[in-house]
Amino acid sequence: MLRDIPKQFIYDEDDSALLYKHISFMSKVVTLENTDIFQKGNKVLSNVQLNIEESQFVYLIGKTGSGKSSILKTLYGELPLTNGKGQFDTYDLRKLKRRDIPLVRRKIGIVFQDFQLLMDRTVIQNLYFVLKATGWRKKPLIHERAIACLKMVGLEDMNEKMPHELSGGEQQRVSIARALLNEPKLILADEPTGNLDPETSEEIMRLLIAVAKEKKASILMATHDMHIVKLFPNRTLLVENGEVIDQRV
Repeated sequence: MLRDIPKQFIYDEDDSALLYKHISFMSKVVTLENTDIFQKGNKVLSNVQLNIEESQFVYLIGKTGSGKSSILKTLYGELPLTNGKGQFDTYDLRKLKRRDIPLVRRKIGIVFQDFQLLMDRTVIQNLYFVLKATGWRKKPLIHERAIACLKMVGLEDMNEKMPHELSGGEQQRVSIARALLNEPKLILADEPTGNLDPETSEEIMRLLIAVAKEKKASILMATHDMHIVKLFPNRTLLVENGEVIDQRV
């Protein structure tokens, strides 16, 4: 439950306004300018303009199939960027080599709708797996980092449980812990509340917003849950008719 989350990660009513506010001296984490995005050879989005500042929380809203996930896939290197300008951190997305993609993904945390946990391993073993896959070698440091991230989401006491022993909300919190392992500059959340009931969805949102504030991570969240968008107002991008429209509140 939300009460188990450490106090520094509890959402405050002013957090969304602080995260939304555009602060000119903050560095840009993501830039897409005049870019077209293709999926399987078909253009799904045209002339995309997107800038995300450090520590900013941004929603991507739109109907299923509108292209929200294609934007996320472009940012973590699954879809190549072929025109315009694309920048994540220090990486030019148009010039990404295959060997660069793992390095880019170490700086990006991803939270999925269906959690994508390894069901044959314990909670902490799920985190070990990611740390080892991203270059961590020393077992004591791997364990220390895994426990630290579970503490961030209030689940350190469940580290030896199997994923199927957890509720949906707890599994998503494990997914958030996994996304935080390498202290990402950017968290991409693809319908993270899509499989959760309304109360649990609100808990997950409070956690995500508080984490973004505390850890100075930017979050780009694709969602079609307008109840969540209205309850936790932040900068919103509408994906519609092949375009991305910035809806300033």
